[in-house]
Amino acid sequence: MNVIQRLWTWRKERKLARKKREAEKRQRKGELRYWTETIGSIVLAVFLIRAMVVEAYRIPSSSMEKTLLIGDFLLVNKFVYGMKTPDWVGVPLTRMGFEIPHFQLPSLSEPKTGDVIVFKYPLDPATNFIKRCIAGPGQTVEVVDNRVYVDGEEFERLPHQQERPGIKPAGREDPGIRPRGSGYNTDNYGPVKVPEGHYFMMGDNRDNSSDSRFWGFVPRENIVGKAWIIYFSFNAYELKRRIWRVIRWDRLLNAIR
Repeated sequence: MNVIQRLWTWRKERKLARKKREAEKRQRKGELRYWTETIGSIVLAVFLIRAMVVEAYRIPSSSMEKTLLIGDFLLVNKFVYGMKTPDWVGVPLTRMGFEIPHFQLPSLSEPKTGDVIVFKYPLDPATNFIKRCIAGPGQTVEVVDNRVYVDGEEFERLPHQQERPGIKPAGREDPGIRPRGSGYNTDNYGPVKVPEGHYFMMGDNRDNSSDSRFWGFVPRENIVGKAWIIYFSFNAYELKRRIWRVIRWDRLLNAIR
């Protein structure tokens, strides 16, 4: 018998032995208990992977256009900034639940300027937001005539970010801007220094973005993960017009930068 035949026979014997063990286990436990435990194990594994390693996320608003569009579905890498055990248990699709003790493993890297990040909204930690990290601890952010500067250097402008007329003059405060009474607006903001353990986030669509200019800095513990890849993109606006364009094929499997 040659080597290939021996390997084939060994593989076949292992497969038969595995089937025999599964049948004996099923007979010992009973069909209902066996399948309940099997399905429960699968559900638990999926839950742990989703909670600690990678999670799907859907873009609900236009604040990150045109980097991310409404209807984009993303995978978020939760491992790179330090994998966390679940910190909350509740009823799916509701806000009913409670916090549980948790811990975080060491991170592979810290969030840095330019990363697209999913985080818990500081004013409502039950809600996830996605923005671009503009600055980290100790850095200074300033917006001058709708141009963003970090530590005195202009933050890289994306190709789709165009100049526009009608810049709001410095001193004309926008409603809701922080800090109150500062005279800041979305076009002329700061300078502000990011405190230790916090990050300054902004949407790429700066004229239509609820971000750190309005609700403040994001604590490090609120960061969920780094946006990784677009695995699906659905354009609901095309449903009644050109149904063949409902799926944005050109965006599938695009890495997020």
